[in-house]
Amino acid sequence: MQSIYSDVADQLLQLEVELRRLDLWQTEPPPAEALDSREPFCVDTLSLPQWLQFVFLPRMSLLVEREQPLPRQCGIAPIAEEYFKDKARAAPLVKLLGDIDARLRLG
Repeated sequence: MQSIYSDVADQLLQLEVELRRLDLWQTEPPPAEALDSREPFCVDTLSLPQWLQFVFLPRMSLLVEREQPLPRQCGIAPIAEEYFKDKARAAPLVKLLGDIDARLRLG
């Protein structure tokens, strides 16, 4: 596995750990229609933690597993900063998302 895929796989695992640490991990998926949103980050149907768990993680994990081209730009960190602005406990999660954004930019 190439370095970027290994790096991103580790970051995705860390993302799941952080979501669980913050009690943001859900055992039940949202309804299928909530995942069919055409809006960026499914803002009209999902919370950011739901989008991370049910859209971002599965899609990125599949790309990593198949060593397919990864996006060069995600821009998740700024959205996370806004979403978690009043939650100091989420600072490690926001930093991790920034690290993922940076790693993808580097390619």
